[in-house]
Amino acid sequence: MALEALIDRTVEKPDQIVIVNGGDERSDKIAHDYASKTDIQIEVINTVNKNLATSRNIGLGHCTGDIVAMTDDDAEVLPDWVTQMKKAHAEHPEAGGVGGAVLGSDSNKSLLSRIADTAVFSSPASPAYVRTLPGVNVSYKRAVLKLVGLQDESLFRGEDVDFNWRIKKLGYEIFYTPAIKVIHHHRPTMNGMVRQFFMYGRAYYHVRGKWPEMYCVYPHGIHSLRDLVKAGFFFAAIIYRPINNSLLMKTWMDRLGALFILFLNQIAWRGGMVYEKFHFFVRKSDGSVVTL
Repeated sequence: MALEALIDRTVEKPDQIVIVNGGDERSDKIAHDYASKTDIQIEVINTVNKNLATSRNIGLGHCTGDIVAMTDDDAEVLPDWVTQMKKAHAEHPEAGGVGGAVLGSDSNKSLLSRIADTAVFSSPASPAYVRTLPGVNVSYKRAVLKLVGLQDESLFRGEDVDFNWRIKKLGYEIFYTPAIKVIHHHRPTMNGMVRQFFMYGRAYYHVRGKWPEMYCVYPHGIHSLRDLVKAGFFFAAIIYRPINNSLLMKTWMDRLGALFILFLNQIAWRGGMVYEKFHFFVRKSDGSVVTL
């Protein structure tokens, strides 16, 4: 699916494809079959599947191009993906990272997929500088990769947020354009989506603990009235965020149908942060070593 889109359907082909396979024998066979049928330089690296940051670091070490693009095995790039990536980098030399829209494969028939389009992979209609881009549809200038170093393998989620923040700290922009598109197979069940938000919340806490100066939805301490107000908004957002996000849906039926799921997602996301905060204090109180 992912390789078919990248190799067979792209108009302009990539110069090199590096596949990091975390122990799936079927995927390994598919990758080697494609490698034998194309002139594109394809390298398959087998490894233990630890997390995305680890796999991406392994892959990055084998990439040789001036622009290194990333996608995942549950995504399909559009035919002009390579062309649009190169065009955006050429037009924006100030951008260390460039990426675009992530569109649900089942969004024409699945409410859950349409919710993910809105709440997980928001895809604005206009090009803009952004804070971060998801690892499923992003590319980086090689010169920037040499400066920023490896992705943080201690992060079980949020490694892309951390990576893009470090690039911005180097003085580069992160640029989004809707012209760069991938089709993504979102999580098909409500339980899967809620768990996804819970894990995102846990990762959010760790990334913000690592970079206290990063934009954050909660205060790192209560030292002023502003901190107190921000803490209040953190919990009030459980109510108003689902309403705001539901209004981004196209029809009233979707808006009403999405409210409860968006409410659960907000509880899960913020609950993940509270969960990690609680465990931080438990580890700290029993004398354990804490690394954020």
